[in-house]
Amino acid sequence: MSYLPFAVAVYLFLIGLWGIVISRNLIHLVVCLSVVQSSTYIVLLAVGYRAGGTAPIFLDVPVGRRAVDPIVQALTLTDVVVGVTVSALLLALAVQVHKRSGTLDPELLTSSRD
Repeated sequence: MSYLPFAVAVYLFLIGLWGIVISRNLIHLVVCLSVVQSSTYIVLLAVGYRAGGTAPIFLDVPVGRRAVDPIVQALTLTDVVVGVTVSALLLALAVQVHKRSGTLDPELLTSSRD
């Protein structure tokens, strides 16, 4: 088992987390959040990978042959769809915040309670 995918995932997670912490723009924040989420794709695919495994279509695969886990592949696809949806929602919220307040800097935003 190789630890390289896990090291890459940790690296992406830390880079994205660092970007979230220093972010002074809501759009930059959303992009950094998607970098953090991309590390989960790598972890899921690394967990489901089997060396020498075949595709998880069992029609013509002999019994006893190793196959890649199809559940992990489905979870990764679900993770991608959820990530795109969350990014689209956050970007739409950032557009609305910019329309109402005129800024994308989170520190310059004030409470909307009057």
